[in-house]
Amino acid sequence: MIRAVIDLGTNTFNLAIAQVGQQELILVHSEKEGVALGMGGINDSYITEDAIQRALSCLSRFVAVCVEYKVSEIKAIGTSAIRDAQNSNDFLNRVFLATGISIEVIDGPTEAAYIYKGIAFSYSFETSGLIMDIGGGSTEFILADASGIQKLVSLDIGVSRIIQTYSLHDPLSKKDIKNIEDFLEERDQDFFSNIMAESFIGASGSFETFYELIHEKGFPSPYEPFEVNLNDFLEVLNQVIASSLQERNENPYIIEIRKIMAPIAAVKVRWVLSKINPKRIVVSPCSLKEGVLLSF
Repeated sequence: MIRAVIDLGTNTFNLAIAQVGQQELILVHSEKEGVALGMGGINDSYITEDAIQRALSCLSRFVAVCVEYKVSEIKAIGTSAIRDAQNSNDFLNRVFLATGISIEVIDGPTEAAYIYKGIAFSYSFETSGLIMDIGGGSTEFILADASGIQKLVSLDIGVSRIIQTYSLHDPLSKKDIKNIEDFLEERDQDFFSNIMAESFIGASGSFETFYELIHEKGFPSPYEPFEVNLNDFLEVLNQVIASSLQERNENPYIIEIRKIMAPIAAVKVRWVLSKINPKRIVVSPCSLKEGVLLSF
């Protein structure tokens, strides 16, 4: 059966179409669009009219793609920007009237649980691992081991929130980096105080970009995770943090939707690594959308 998931993220809308079987996924089509749903309003808990128009345009196109691939069922999942918006009901109604899509808005712990399910589809937690999923509005952390989830949290420390909180320099100044790290420290809910994890697993998104920067090639598999050298990973994070927008614009391994936000994502990842000091770094292309596909 051909099914589709649309992940309506704060920065990016992701469409995944797959043939779904018993714990089996065969990817048919995948694409993403930088909608920037949270731009201009996320820190005021509001979706702006410009953002709504971008969302409607993207979703109308996604529906047409689903028709082309003869999708039998679409699940659309709304996350941080939608669940926090004062005008979320108006947004949901307008989407339904314009596209026929009924969006399921999920809370942070449910989002984290879906992310874990997506990661666990292709990654075996033989030892303890901490998953990080970087979003525009929120960031999810899931500590898991061979027996399943041990601890999870969804924190409102998304990249879009940070960009709209500070007037950041290009490239980031030392003061900018300090402000971002202070922002994270103030909002981490002491989640990392007793975290012990041998592996750090980056979920999709920015982590695929970091992988591609290390290896200078596209991510090789839609589902298979890959371990990367810890020193190489840290070096790329530092390079991205120090880079200018012009340098990122000229880099073919940084996709358009991440050219502005990549340094903030890199600061966040480096900050987390300093908290947990993992032995292994793993990048997985899986995340929420795979978890939802496996939950139909």
